[in-house]
Amino acid sequence: MKSYGTTIFAQLFGLLALILLLVWLLHYREGIEYDSDDPFRVFNVHPFMMFFGFIFLIGQAILAYQTVPGTHETQKIVHLMLHLIAIILGIVGLCAVFKFHDMMNLTDVYSLHSWIGIGTFCLFGLQWLLGLVFMLQGSQQSRVSMAPWHVAGGRALFFMAICAALTGLMEKYTSSKLLPHQRESHLINFTGLAILLFGVFVDMAVGLARFP
Repeated sequence: MKSYGTTIFAQLFGLLALILLLVWLLHYREGIEYDSDDPFRVFNVHPFMMFFGFIFLIGQAILAYQTVPGTHETQKIVHLMLHLIAIILGIVGLCAVFKFHDMMNLTDVYSLHSWIGIGTFCLFGLQWLLGLVFMLQGSQQSRVSMAPWHVAGGRALFFMAICAALTGLMEKYTSSKLLPHQRESHLINFTGLAILLFGVFVDMAVGLARFP
């Protein structure tokens, strides 16, 4: 029951973060379009895909064991497929920022945000592949022994992805030279808080589910 309550809070903060992000990108920024001639519209694909396409879907995959009705095997398949979709959409988000840098003649992978983001994405892909291998070919004993490491690694990578998102928001805030009390400044801060609280409640739901 405690896990159920935290799962609801996780979903609420995830939806709030998505709404705030869309308001920011569509109202205060230039909009979202991968094939645009406007480099800033191309760039905006990056934060949208990296939150909705990657972080939000990873959160849903983690919560699948609490939210998806059916057998454990059904939940495991949903968990696996949501992660795969997150990887695909994450690749689109990464391609968008590299395309933006090419259009603006900017240096790639120079900031702490980019280092955390690229590192997290690569480790996440490795985590997914290892999970798939153990699911398809591992023995029952090996799956049981690896499960705690898989869960702990997934939770760590989830927070690394959130860290990348928050540093990315701050990097964009700084580069945009916004004033402290502008509405857009507050919107970016509230978006970051919603993303962080989404991660906190997802992790709490996982932890509490182990102590029913």
